[in-house]
Amino acid sequence: MPNAILSPLPAVRRRRQRGNAMLETAMVIVPFFAIILGIVDLSQAFFVRTTLQHAVRVGVRYAVTYQTKPGMCQDASIKEVIRSNAMGFLKPADITNKVFIRYYKPDTLAATANNWPGNLVEVSIENYQCAWIAPLWRTVSPMVVVARASDRMEGLAGGASVPCR
Repeated sequence: MPNAILSPLPAVRRRRQRGNAMLETAMVIVPFFAIILGIVDLSQAFFVRTTLQHAVRVGVRYAVTYQTKPGMCQDASIKEVIRSNAMGFLKPADITNKVFIRYYKPDTLAATANNWPGNLVEVSIENYQCAWIAPLWRTVSPMVVVARASDRMEGLAGGASVPCR
């Protein structure tokens, strides 16, 4: 007789708990995906910054040797080298608006328009914006990446002249 009394309870209990598994799954999956997408977002930002940092380093190494691409002046050649090393992250408009090449006098660090031997050259990508992937963290302003590199201009080979900027 005790079994006859207890047997209907599990069926009633199962009916009351119907849908709990789906609710519990939703409560676990939402934070789980938020964490996973957050990790992906930060990883992407680090990857973009590292890639752009590599591109400006290559641009500076190219600048200090006074190399130029055929038919281009030095600044345009440097920007082309940066674009080719940025793995497609920089669009043509980004090259124009976000890539800067500046020259400084070595003794005073004052900005100068001359790319003479001994001057310092700074190549930078400023205000590059990465959009968030995770929908939970959408903000008005996306992540901003800045990459900079600088070095001293080398001397010119015997009798060579400074290329146009």
